[in-house]
Amino acid sequence: MSDVTDAARWLGPSAPAARRGIWLSCLIALTALVVFGNLASYALLDLRYGWDLLVNCAAVDAHVAGLDPYFVKNLKGTNFSYPYLPVTLDVFRPVCAGGLLVDHYMSLYFVLAVLCGLLLPGLGRTRPRDVALRVLCVLGAFVGFEWVHVSGNFAILSGVLTAIALMLLLRAPTAGVPEDPGFALRLAGAALLGLVMSFKLVFFLVPAALYLLPLPRGRKLLLITVAAFSFALPILISWLFYPDLFASWLLAIGGRIPGQHAVDLVEINPSLLLLAQNLTHHAGVESRPVVLATYALAALALVLVPFALSVLRVAASRPVREGGSRLSQLDRWLIDHPRAAMRVTVLAMFALYLCSPRLKEYAFFELALYAAILVVDLPARPLAAFLSVGLIAPALTSLTRTTLEGTFILLVAALACFWILLLDFRAEPTRLEMEGASP
Repeated sequence: MSDVTDAARWLGPSAPAARRGIWLSCLIALTALVVFGNLASYALLDLRYGWDLLVNCAAVDAHVAGLDPYFVKNLKGTNFSYPYLPVTLDVFRPVCAGGLLVDHYMSLYFVLAVLCGLLLPGLGRTRPRDVALRVLCVLGAFVGFEWVHVSGNFAILSGVLTAIALMLLLRAPTAGVPEDPGFALRLAGAALLGLVMSFKLVFFLVPAALYLLPLPRGRKLLLITVAAFSFALPILISWLFYPDLFASWLLAIGGRIPGQHAVDLVEINPSLLLLAQNLTHHAGVESRPVVLATYALAALALVLVPFALSVLRVAASRPVREGGSRLSQLDRWLIDHPRAAMRVTVLAMFALYLCSPRLKEYAFFELALYAAILVVDLPARPLAAFLSVGLIAPALTSLTRTTLEGTFILLVAALACFWILLLDFRAEPTRLEMEGASP
């Protein structure tokens, strides 16, 4: 009887789900093997790593010695310039003190990356597999962590702060409670997110996605205001308390210091702006307005418009209280569907980050943080596609020692994963209806 029961169970409705779970588990295990194999492969090479870390700590040392750290001639052992605001020179001083980070940064960075995966929030119930997927995505998506790990870039610090900010912001509201008891924590998360965006000014639009949170409009606008103030605060402090260094910083980021690396908007980086520049160059057009128009068109066509249309489609498929303006209806829909609203918020952050005009290779680590929140909710097939395109393919490319710098491989992988997440979000109402109709 036991054999018959087992056979019936295997041949019953749950059999496809069981088989799907087996091959998906195998794919996740294969992905982990490839990702950790890639991390081990370059860590074991006898190469000099940590050049960004050396630049940052050399700038701190120059500042302590009374030298201008924005002139490369004052930095020991590097030809790269220091890109951050003057106030960060004192903020980073304890980090660089004693040489502990410089000597052991690879192991410390790995621990911090795992911590990012553990801190990231879930949008539903949290299972051990979800936590493991988030950690795996943080370590392997778009090989962003590889670039941070190899270069020693301080994006690892902004990544930890971003994970904490998202944990504070994406708090599920209590059912039937009109007032949000955790709004003070959301304010702290918004302030922290704005502060992180000030590290790299080109990502300043990301906090605008906070408007899509399932909160009353006044509170959402307050969150955005707090994030904007927090974004501007380091700039104001640098301008008021470090006037000479602030002037040098402006010269450095504008490329007006001769004979040294310029931190400019257009350089070798896998961004949509550089893609637009290459396309117009091949077409024989060198006009900067044409380049910017092509970039804006690419961002709209590939990311922003599909995102907006998908949100409108999903919102139209679910009931909403009538009355008021379209914006008021959107606000009510977000509040009535909090889980969908939080998914929309993270998707918007992913989209705005992806459209950045200066998306360096190490910035894909921070992009992976937003993807890690969304990947755990994917059904089997979209999840398999995401793992294959976003983790396995870039890691295998890196394992073959194929250079990724100056190519658009990471951008294409990130765009493909964004579309996978977007298509799954569009299909969610239909999927929920089918699940609700099944016996």
